[in-house]
Amino acid sequence: MPQFMDVHHNMTGLTAEQLLEAHNADLAIQADEGVNFKQAWASPEEGIVYCLSEGPSADAVQRIHERAGHAADEIHEIPLAV
Repeated sequence: MPQFMDVHHNMTGLTAEQLLEAHNADLAIQADEGVNFKQAWASPEEGIVYCLSEGPSADAVQRIHERAGHAADEIHEIPLAV
């Protein structure tokens, strides 16, 4: 299954609790699109959040993020990893 790294901008000041809440919102509905959100990272000072997932397509990943209330600004397929 393809892996994706998505990026969310304009998240300055995000707390650990808010990041967990957003990640849990994705997890709650991810099966609807066959997506598996693996991990999320944030840089509150830079206002950037990164999410790693597996899924059938970038569109499926985006649909889950949109439904959870935080659409991604960028989604990149990861074609090669070690």
